[in-house]
Amino acid sequence: MEQSKGFFRQINEGVHDMCYIWAKEMQNTVKDEGVLIFFILVPLLYPLLYSWAYNNEVVRNVNVVVVDMDNSALSRQFIREYDASPDVNVVFRCNDMNEARDLVQKQIAAGIVYFPADFGKQINRMEQAHVSVYCDMSLMLTYKAIYQTAQAVSSAMNSKIQVALSGNYTEREDEVTVQPLAFDEVQIFNPTGGYGSFIIPAVLMLILQQTLVLGIGLSAGTARENNRYQDLVPISRHYNGLFRIVMGKSLCYFMVYAVMGAYLTMVIPRLFGFISIFRPADLLGLMLPYILACIFFGMFVSCIVRYRENVMLLVVFASIPLLFLSGASWPQSSIPGYWQGFSWLFPSTFGVRGFIRLNSMGATLQDIAPEYRALWEQVIVYFFATCAVYRYQLIHTRRRAMERLDTIKNHAMEVKRKRTTNQGTN
Repeated sequence: MEQSKGFFRQINEGVHDMCYIWAKEMQNTVKDEGVLIFFILVPLLYPLLYSWAYNNEVVRNVNVVVVDMDNSALSRQFIREYDASPDVNVVFRCNDMNEARDLVQKQIAAGIVYFPADFGKQINRMEQAHVSVYCDMSLMLTYKAIYQTAQAVSSAMNSKIQVALSGNYTEREDEVTVQPLAFDEVQIFNPTGGYGSFIIPAVLMLILQQTLVLGIGLSAGTARENNRYQDLVPISRHYNGLFRIVMGKSLCYFMVYAVMGAYLTMVIPRLFGFISIFRPADLLGLMLPYILACIFFGMFVSCIVRYRENVMLLVVFASIPLLFLSGASWPQSSIPGYWQGFSWLFPSTFGVRGFIRLNSMGATLQDIAPEYRALWEQVIVYFFATCAVYRYQLIHTRRRAMERLDTIKNHAMEVKRKRTTNQGTN
């Protein structure tokens, strides 16, 4: 009976200490401006800025210069139809390529369309003619607009030439001549073909991980700086158990990011009109292990942070590489095997893949079972890894405390011995 009472008393004490640590961590989060910025302001404002920048989805009226060395009726027709497209805007007509290159170098235009002197003559001779397109490759969206518009105009003119030379008598014959095999082009999972719907879901999940790790790292750095001996775990009777420390801290972070996660995955896409076709139950099933994996990963990484500035060096520079490694902006099949293995260390890899399939492709939780299992495996691995490093911190803190206590006792005994000696001498 007494053992049972002692067991329940220990559980009650553990729950009380866990709540105390949770409240203390929440208080430190509110008081620390740096942590508050990364936990609240950055997740709230950064997605708005990012989504607003890409809300147009596609670029329009990309400036292009034309060099028409032929100046024939066919070249002028090509230029008129090219300029009529909503994607490009012919701003100058240059006399030679040198003048056009200067305009591109000065960033007045992003591309050049060049017609050779024999362009119209070759078409009238029923020979193959060429139109040269030069694009500024520093921005893929402008390249896409310039090149695809030229391709579309070229295809339309080819169709007209085919019809004119075919000698058909009916419109149906013209249709078959131009398009023997009818087809419909449908862009699945991204109907607008826009950059925002393509990249924003991955960025939102990456923001969750990076801001969470940054905030936890800053909080750990602050705890070390405020501690006299730079220990991560303070000397207190409430910090006397391993699981109560880990669970108390993680409960604070989970409460904050449960709200931030709902905001980023549910509010932002609908606010800016991005694709959002997930089922709420499936999204909840994915976000639960993802946030927990990010929390324990952040707590594990924070144990190596000695100063607040260190976490910035460790985390911020990794954002772009992690975006590529997730397979969102670079094909997963083209990533080397050793880099894919390295990417499995980060929750964002599986979180981004799972969220894109749920949000943009209409998948279910069963369809993303590999990513779902991988996230739960990361939760377990990083939880025990965090417990291991905090156990080391606890042992280190207790050893420090015992050493300081022994030093104080030895000093007190030495002072007492000296006083006794002085009294005997007198």
